[in-house]
Amino acid sequence: MTDYPELHLLIDGEPVSGGGRQTEEVINPATEEVLGTLPHASGDDLDRALEAAQRGFHEWRKTSADKRASILTKAAALLRERADAIGEMLTREQGKPLAEGRGEAMYAANLIEFYAQECKRIYGRTLVRPEGARAEVQYHPVGPVAGFAPWNFPAINVMRKIGGALAAGCSVIVKPSEETPATGIAVVQALLDAGVPGSAVQCVFGVPSDVSEHLLGSPIIRKLTFTGSTPVGKHLAKLAAEDLKITTMELGGHGPVLVFDDCDVDKAVDTMAANKFRNAGQVCVSPTRFLIEESAFERFRDRFAERAAALSVGNGMDKGTDMGPMANARGLDNISKLIANAKDKGGTLLTGGERIGNQGFFHQPTVLSEVPLDADIMNEEPFGPVAILNPMSGEEAMIEEANRLPYGLAAYAWTNDPARRRRLAADVEAGMLAINTGGVSTVDAPFGGVKWSGYGSEDGREGVMACMVVKAIHEG
Repeated sequence: MTDYPELHLLIDGEPVSGGGRQTEEVINPATEEVLGTLPHASGDDLDRALEAAQRGFHEWRKTSADKRASILTKAAALLRERADAIGEMLTREQGKPLAEGRGEAMYAANLIEFYAQECKRIYGRTLVRPEGARAEVQYHPVGPVAGFAPWNFPAINVMRKIGGALAAGCSVIVKPSEETPATGIAVVQALLDAGVPGSAVQCVFGVPSDVSEHLLGSPIIRKLTFTGSTPVGKHLAKLAAEDLKITTMELGGHGPVLVFDDCDVDKAVDTMAANKFRNAGQVCVSPTRFLIEESAFERFRDRFAERAAALSVGNGMDKGTDMGPMANARGLDNISKLIANAKDKGGTLLTGGERIGNQGFFHQPTVLSEVPLDADIMNEEPFGPVAILNPMSGEEAMIEEANRLPYGLAAYAWTNDPARRRRLAADVEAGMLAINTGGVSTVDAPFGGVKWSGYGSEDGREGVMACMVVKAIHEG
């Protein structure tokens, strides 16, 4: 087993720790053991990072597209070489099964490799003008970026904050979660080792509100990118608005799954059960509300509950583990309250519903059915291993329920009717819709939501363009 690393900040290319800084402990969610002690950035540290980001922006934006692409491609190779070690530390601090941790490190490598290629595809355009005149549209990097990433995907989310910004020619200060710091540090270190200037990519930690207010209070930062809860996203958007900084917000969801009786029910169950309990349900695009056409309901319900009950829950480092612990005690408490409320409101508990043991943050995969709309879990993102299965009368009612909440991140549908697939693509309010599949995230496709699930996109060409500003040039 790889030793858990010493934790530090990365400011202007240098590791920073100690010196009387405030610290906090990092906990293994499977064992509750203390893995390490994380230093917080002081106000002076953040000022130093901001000054470096300003300097790094001017250096990195002038680096040729070919050289930027070469450096980012090298970073992808380093991440692949280090995927086993990164996956192991990710599992120890976040909890997910080791195979998922390694896979996440590989996805981060694939993402930065895609962004490397995009460095050469930032095209403008020339407008039609009379002879002797000229007008063109150019795209320029917006400036230093502040990125705040959560703990549920500590490699992917950190890379999403960094990759598009670096490809665009921006510098970036990223704050990974204090609960999963080693993974974020490792991702940033790979970029530094590949040749990204230390002033162009930096990593800080601290009390989240203090760090965000300090960074967003500076005129040096010109772009905010955030992944997290809707309430925190609204607060950060207000801070950014004070200086009219541009923002990308990837916020909460409450993923509806529309299951029609003309689909392959067995395939739908097998695919969506695996998706639901991936990372113990701690996924912003997790399928949550299963809206099942009445004629297919009993078959889907019984098979889904059977699949959930058969999952092996345990330490993510152990072979044969299908689902690890939840990442923290907060999640356990929240899930317990939501399940109890759903039962009180008349919902049926089909399987699970309880914490497992008294060491670590383990919870049973849980399936509820026929839960009324006034239950809290039908309106609040559970962010845990709970699926809600409800019968529906038909397409119109299913779409209405899918769109009822103010969230609109990911949605899923299972149907073999081509005309219905087109209607769903037009009518379901979500930033991403998966039809007859469980995947909504690929490196070349935009990732983002609508309504209270946020705005703007990461990944794909859109992830780079989100870090650019438009300039029109007119010549006479």
